[in-house]
Amino acid sequence: CQLKGWNKSCIMFKEEGMGEVKAPVVSNTLVLFARVREEDPDFHQKIIAVSSELTQPGLALGPQDVEMLCGCINIVFHCAATIRFDAPLKQALQLNVIATMQLLGLARKMQHLEAFIHVSTAYANCNLHHIDEVIYPPPVEPTKLIDSLSWMEDSIVEDITPRLIGDRPNTYTYTKALAEYAVQQEQEHLNIGIIRPSIVGASWQEPFPGWIDNFNGPSGVFIAAGKGLLRTMRANHDAVADLIPVDVVINLTLSAGWYTAVHRPKTAMVYNCTTGGINPFHWGEIEYHVMNTFKTNPLEQAFRRPNANITSNYLVNQYWMLVSHRCPAILYDMYLRLSGQKPTMMRIFNRLHKAIGLLEYFSNQDWEWKSDNMSMLLNQLTVEDRKTFNFDVRQLNWPEYIENYCIGTKKYVLNEEMSDIPVAQKHLRKLRNIRYTFNTLLLIFIWRVFIARSQMAHNIWYFVVRLCFKFLSHFRVSSSLVA
Repeated sequence: CQLKGWNKSCIMFKEEGMGEVKAPVVSNTLVLFARVREEDPDFHQKIIAVSSELTQPGLALGPQDVEMLCGCINIVFHCAATIRFDAPLKQALQLNVIATMQLLGLARKMQHLEAFIHVSTAYANCNLHHIDEVIYPPPVEPTKLIDSLSWMEDSIVEDITPRLIGDRPNTYTYTKALAEYAVQQEQEHLNIGIIRPSIVGASWQEPFPGWIDNFNGPSGVFIAAGKGLLRTMRANHDAVADLIPVDVVINLTLSAGWYTAVHRPKTAMVYNCTTGGINPFHWGEIEYHVMNTFKTNPLEQAFRRPNANITSNYLVNQYWMLVSHRCPAILYDMYLRLSGQKPTMMRIFNRLHKAIGLLEYFSNQDWEWKSDNMSMLLNQLTVEDRKTFNFDVRQLNWPEYIENYCIGTKKYVLNEEMSDIPVAQKHLRKLRNIRYTFNTLLLIFIWRVFIARSQMAHNIWYFVVRLCFKFLSHFRVSSSLVA
């Protein structure tokens, strides 16, 4: 694992403020690091954990920690951020911008620092259609915004947030754009690289296909669809779903660290880590492969059979949300109340609607990301390094990746065993029979009500019944004669 002299035992830490990200379950963590334990049982001796808090002055680092970091750090991978789309502006500004500026100040004191790699997002400039690998002028000077908001009450900031973020959809993309500018301002003092991943999904190859440990991004949507909760979602069938596997992002990040330290570019290098312009895959195709996978490998105790559909029409989507989401939720909550249990289904659907609502902006339109720097970096690697640090998304087989992704949510997020698939399939057949029975009874009920109100419908009904009776009688007589 030699990246032209670099060893792939680099350790990256993710700091999170406000306790937003929960640690994965122990079994998941053990599975994730099984390979590194096998190849290097003493790897943990190379790791020194440092306590830090992004919301505190100086990142709440102690004097001894600061002295140690300034004396021994060669490279910083900065991927600490809040990824909440709907985070209050003050909170997003603190975690994504102010904390970044504090870390940059610390980095300037590091005596042996060779590269500072900042992980941003491909959607930092989502108000543009075509996005180059450059840092665009910010909507406002970050320091001026910080000073202006520092004295304001939270309620005032909340009121003016829509006007501040302008044509960006949320505080996340807005503050990540400000953070990029803040990082760029240090390019005269630091060797800087900026990674812009799009929608980060499950692993493609490393540590193994389909690894994922959270509900973020498309993972929660896939699980909701597999459980039969999500039946409709507003998205454009033909829009590119710019997913990027997490191991591709990590490999590109490590490679960019090497290139930045060795070649020392005069200006900050930006890498659009995306797939849409290189190996596009569309939302309609994702829908098809997700449904196929969960019908073959169903999730346990599904609420309904997987049958999600996407539409770009707002009214059609609202209709199906009413018919396929809210009405079943109300009926199920009534059943829970009658059986003495606490109703929960409507609350679950409200949370689901909020989650998919935050994704609508990204699932209904296309962007064009230029990726020349990503291609350049790939060409700088040796043949061996391209295999070890593979981020060539041209090799990505989407149907296989989506299948592994869905199975990964089953195994590593929900902790379900693949050996229990026959039981889950039996449960789906039971749900199918219940659905057919309910639809048949509903149709008969509606028809009978219609018959009671219409003489014509009454005559048609009895005509059909007599016709069926005559056919059955004729069939019996014919069978007797043949015998």
